Amino acid sequence: MAARTGILAVASASPEHVLTQAQAKQFARGMFTEYFADRGEAGVERLLRAYDNAGVETRQLGRPLDWYERSQSFAEKNAAYVEQALAMSHRAAAAALARAGLDPSEVGAIVFASSTGVSTPSLDARLVQELDLRRDVARVPIWGLGCAGGAGGLARARTLALGLGEPVLLIACELCSLTFMHSDRRRANLIAVALFGDGAAAAVVAPEPWWDPAQPAGPELLGGFSRLIDDSEHIMGWDVEDEGLRVRFSPKIPGIVSELGAGLIADAARDVGLEPGALRHLLMHPGGRKVIDAYERALGLEPGRLRHARGVLRDHGNMSSPTVLFVLERFLAEEQGPRGEAGLLLGLGPGFCAEGVVLRW
Repeated sequence: MAARTGILAVASASPEHVLTQAQAKQFARGMFTEYFADRGEAGVERLLRAYDNAGVETRQLGRPLDWYERSQSFAEKNAAYVEQALAMSHRAAAAALARAGLDPSEVGAIVFASSTGVSTPSLDARLVQELDLRRDVARVPIWGLGCAGGAGGLARARTLALGLGEPVLLIACELCSLTFMHSDRRRANLIAVALFGDGAAAAVVAPEPWWDPAQPAGPELLGGFSRLIDDSEHIMGWDVEDEGLRVRFSPKIPGIVSELGAGLIADAARDVGLEPGALRHLLMHPGGRKVIDAYERALGLEPGRLRHARGVLRDHGNMSSPTVLFVLERFLAEEQGPRGEAGLLLGLGPGFCAEGVVLRW
């Protein structure tokens, strides 16, 4: 019988600078009012209602608010990304390893998912040294999956754990705020300020005997799930410009979730031999309040089924790749599924794609 693989621990980390949604709205009012002056004061205020309806109350940033009030070069933003990403990733990873009761020498691979900055060598090379992992550890950096990176990274970590027969450390880290373009006055940038925050999360995935099905520390990982939608690059991604990474995302995303959500859930279940109704626990990446609402409508969910996703969005905003791992951490801390129940962890990201993993308690 093939070895089974599960989650030993999940941990998260946030930067120190806290921004309330009221402060973010005031910042946007100062940045965008002049640009939208042709709409009049009432028109600008209508645009700013997005901040009241985003489902975000607070989020954490890698730099203090006044840093974003000045134009920054791509080089300055990326230097801040490297600094903050290393610090947050180290904290999250060290906490996850400690919760798992795992010595760093036992880790056979490290998966590092991030899309909001660039570094060569990739930051996992530094983290291997800072965490004192084995120097022969397999390094798998993932760049470009965006909001799907945490879910996709968890699926890749499962594959590596099975193939290597050793525990795998997954880290997902983003500094979304550092991609803010001071000169970009598009509505998409206004909405981005309403939604995005910064954070990091780490998970330890391990095969038997580290993960013990008799006394599991976390759910079993039954299988990964990936779906790529053809000709959908325009829906989400970056446009690289002199000032940095310019956000690209479509207002049609909630509609896409409404249209495809039920089918994605059904496909994920069938990929591991389950019926769609067997996925009782749904841990979804909270791209925004409208996205969560769309999942609830598409799947006919009763109120409260996605409360952990709403709670993370409320307290941290959309942090891109680590966000769904924040949801997983909160779920594992507050409740556990009865033995034998299954669930799905899912994120949507550039591609346009869905990435996920099917869980069983």
